[in-house]
Amino acid sequence: MFTPEEAWQVLRSAECIVSADAIDAALARLAGDISARLAGANPLVVTVMGGAVVFSGRLLPMLHFPLEFDFVHVTRYGDATRGGRLDWKVKPRTPVAGRTVLVLDDILDEGITLAAIREGLLADGAQAVQCAVFADKDLGRGKPIAADFVGLRLPDRYVFGFGMDVRGAWRNLPEIYALKG
Repeated sequence: MFTPEEAWQVLRSAECIVSADAIDAALARLAGDISARLAGANPLVVTVMGGAVVFSGRLLPMLHFPLEFDFVHVTRYGDATRGGRLDWKVKPRTPVAGRTVLVLDDILDEGITLAAIREGLLADGAQAVQCAVFADKDLGRGKPIAADFVGLRLPDRYVFGFGMDVRGAWRNLPEIYALKG
């Protein structure tokens, strides 16, 4: 965690790489793509806490079809900037057996967490699991999962804002920033 002064210093030294307008456009496109594919499926939408809360909060009102909502809390980061061990904090309370599930996550980085969530939902009996990520980071190598819906592609840098944090700070930014260096 940062002190407020440290958080401001991080923001001042970071580079804005995605504007709020570009985020709005990506959300509108994603909502259209998801609606076209899932409007008749009565999906269970499962948000990955806590990074995807901003993405979900902005996207859900744009989906004009019946759906149910739940969440999972699985993390590999905690307050670190590099992934560690997988920690399942909360599983969905809504039964997934026989359901089409749409998982919403903030960013597809290495893909380990999202792949584990997908595997867990399928093991619990989900009929189909589709994944929507707001951002897909270009790592230049393969990942264990590909998202079905992608808002933006980002460079391989540490990013924060629009739900993504840097050591617990700045999830609330309407833009996306990258650390310099």
